[in-house]
Amino acid sequence: MRISSRAHYGLRMMTELGKAYGQGPLSLTEIARTEHLPLAYLEQLVAPLRRGGLVEGTRGVHGGYRLTRDPAVVSVREIIELLEGKVAPVECLTDTYLPGGCVREPDCHSRSLWGRLQAAVNGVLGGTTLQDLISEAAAAPTLPEPGLIPVGSLARFRRPTVPARQHQRSATAVAASPVLRRPSL
Repeated sequence: MRISSRAHYGLRMMTELGKAYGQGPLSLTEIARTEHLPLAYLEQLVAPLRRGGLVEGTRGVHGGYRLTRDPAVVSVREIIELLEGKVAPVECLTDTYLPGGCVREPDCHSRSLWGRLQAAVNGVLGGTTLQDLISEAAAAPTLPEPGLIPVGSLARFRRPTVPARQHQRSATAVAASPVLRRPSL
């Protein structure tokens, strides 16, 4: 089971709006820049979130979007359902399924499994708020800012990002500098 890019990007956008809650509107351009997402795609995603009452827009030079409720009361499930519809791992568990629509229905031995999976996923999504995501991300260790690599901490990261040409620096120079800067191209 995979989450679509629509749901993933929408959740990333809502997390940015959650971080800005109470500080005024945030432009989609700023969200696109911060999250490295296509602006045109964010413009498509914000429409169902507005219709669902989770965000509201303000026009003008200092306009943008803001959450209509505190991030501590906006569940991830609510966001996913506005963007994608109800979570259903198989067709027979969707809201639009008509009984008898599957030839295997009378002999299906796996429907109960999919029902339990659906309930578990809905429980996790419904029990997680935007504020939970924001708080968890703030507490988690992060990768260094692009272009900066703390010396001595590369072992913590799976993919070191030190360009090969920087290995030419002497070991003394590397040990003496607290941060390496990537050369500008």
